[in-house]
Amino acid sequence: MIDSDGFRSNVGIMLTNDRSELLWARRVGGQDAWQFPQGGISANESPQDALYRELYEEIGLQRDAVEVLASTRGWLRYRLPKRYIREGQKPRCIGQKQKWFLLRLLEDDRAVKLNLNDKPEFDGWQWVSYWYPLNQVIAFKRDVYRQAMMELAAPLGRFTRKVEGN
Repeated sequence: MIDSDGFRSNVGIMLTNDRSELLWARRVGGQDAWQFPQGGISANESPQDALYRELYEEIGLQRDAVEVLASTRGWLRYRLPKRYIREGQKPRCIGQKQKWFLLRLLEDDRAVKLNLNDKPEFDGWQWVSYWYPLNQVIAFKRDVYRQAMMELAAPLGRFTRKVEGN
């Protein structure tokens, strides 16, 4: 759903393991483009409902395979670079507003399955240190990642601090 300001409603998913590492996934055909799982919120769908739908569609995990540790208090927004804005699209989407969730995996790593969807989003994944994604994600998403990661670090016992190089 795209709001009156042109932002598409979306959920972002940070999945952690017992070592406080995060699942970092490689986009299909993305020429080494990596990101956290995320996806749009459909009409008449709550962010929580979208979270569990996207969790299953993108990484094959059911609701009972995870525990929700935290979520961002409000919406975090990013604008798309002009080259990514689809001209002529109605309504016009200029970016995304995201509600982020931090989840803990309760299952074995083998529960993660990227190929349950007819059009998989990802073709690979790995566990990475908590702050690693901040310098790896595409530049236009970096501020939203920083905001989400800073806000959601506390449940993992992380201290809010300035990330080296940022």
